Amino acid sequence: MTVVFTVVLALLVVAGGLTLLRIFRGPSTLDRIAALDVFVVLIVAAAAVYVAFYRDGSNIPLLVAVSLVVLVGTATAARLLERWERHR
Repeated sequence: MTVVFTVVLALLVVAGGLTLLRIFRGPSTLDRIAALDVFVVLIVAAAAVYVAFYRDGSNIPLLVAVSLVVLVGTATAARLLERWERHR
């Protein structure tokens, strides 16, 4: 089972690196916002792998709260950016 966790974490690290590349080289602000959202989702997924590996469910409410805050923040930023683009 440790092999599965290692492979999953390695894939999450690769995905995180590619997401950081999109954050730094993104052509628009909306691309960067979406990449930040994906990056936080990857961090939550890595924390979920930690929870599964150590069988410690005490962090699950924290993962849900972070996910909800990121969802609301990304939706708000996208709406504000859309309105800002419309007024240009």
